[in-house]
Amino acid sequence: MARLARANRLTSRFHEELSDAEVYAFNATAIRQGLAQRFAKRDTPYGQYLRVGSRFGRNVRAALRKRKDQHWENTVFFGYDTGFFEAAAWAKNRGAACVVGQMDPARTEVEMVREEEKLWPGWAKKPLIVPEEYFLWRQSEWALADIVMVNSRWTHDALLKQGVPASKLAIVPLAYEVDETKVLEPIPLKEVNDPLRVLFLGQVNIRKGIPYLIEAARLLKGAPVQFDIVGPISIADQFVVSSPSNVRFHGSVTRDKVQNFYSQADVFVLPTISDGFALTQLEAMSYGLPVITTPNCGDVVTDGVDGFLVPARNAPALAEALLKLAEDPERLQAMRESARERVTAFSLDQLDKDLRQLEARLPLRRNEADLSAL
Repeated sequence: MARLARANRLTSRFHEELSDAEVYAFNATAIRQGLAQRFAKRDTPYGQYLRVGSRFGRNVRAALRKRKDQHWENTVFFGYDTGFFEAAAWAKNRGAACVVGQMDPARTEVEMVREEEKLWPGWAKKPLIVPEEYFLWRQSEWALADIVMVNSRWTHDALLKQGVPASKLAIVPLAYEVDETKVLEPIPLKEVNDPLRVLFLGQVNIRKGIPYLIEAARLLKGAPVQFDIVGPISIADQFVVSSPSNVRFHGSVTRDKVQNFYSQADVFVLPTISDGFALTQLEAMSYGLPVITTPNCGDVVTDGVDGFLVPARNAPALAEALLKLAEDPERLQAMRESARERVTAFSLDQLDKDLRQLEARLPLRRNEADLSAL
């Protein structure tokens, strides 16, 4: 029954507003690829990701070739990194302007994670192995694209250092659609003696800064602060077991339990080393949680207003920010109200405006290029 349920989700995973749109799905290919990955013992996750993306691009190209309408002038072709190149090259050769969405800082992020593995030996369950062809593929996509769309200043600056021209880069933050049917209860004032409930939700690994979070918890042992760490655990078991008593690991949980964790928390923490954006920031703010994070992700937090920005790799600074909120209920309450307001700036309407500004930069023109098949 569980397998049947998963299969049904694959065949019905399109937004209801796409009911009249022309949608192509490659579910059978995805299932075959998933099975191949399970038994491909010699391949690395990044190697698998590269091959999955390439296959997806070829599938898209094949689907586009079957379209009756082959007029691509003044058309924008958009695709996310790794699955972009084959179909985009075909579309661009027919007059389309091409935009690639680069989700993460690429080589910059990988190098930082490798540094973390040296700083925290033994923490990662598996060492990070990224083949060089993965980066070369990204570079070929950036070279082909008219615009490289990123979601944060952090990724923008990282790609600049990797050789992407500033004229090609565009920052378009992600959007978060707040549930307008959800009744927002007044945020109660925390009692001074009540523990500050700190929530981390996401991949529990060294890239997310988990070692620093645990060190901050250790510095706050004895203070009225309780940590809940929710998400799939990718650090070695010994570091989970040896964590201080004010830290609770919950592992992966269902979506309804995720909502419960948000509702019961006072503050959300994300001590990330590198994230392309981290949508959980906005999700947490929609629940009225101020966010404590680093500058190495999406530009969401207004420091001192709806959260705090602390330097990456700095457990004492993280602990200090948390202690400020634990000891000042009025400030915590004000930040929670500000967080609710802040998330509205990342609306779908704002995303629409950002995308229209991006479109204005594109070289939309009639192309007399060679129309031979690639």
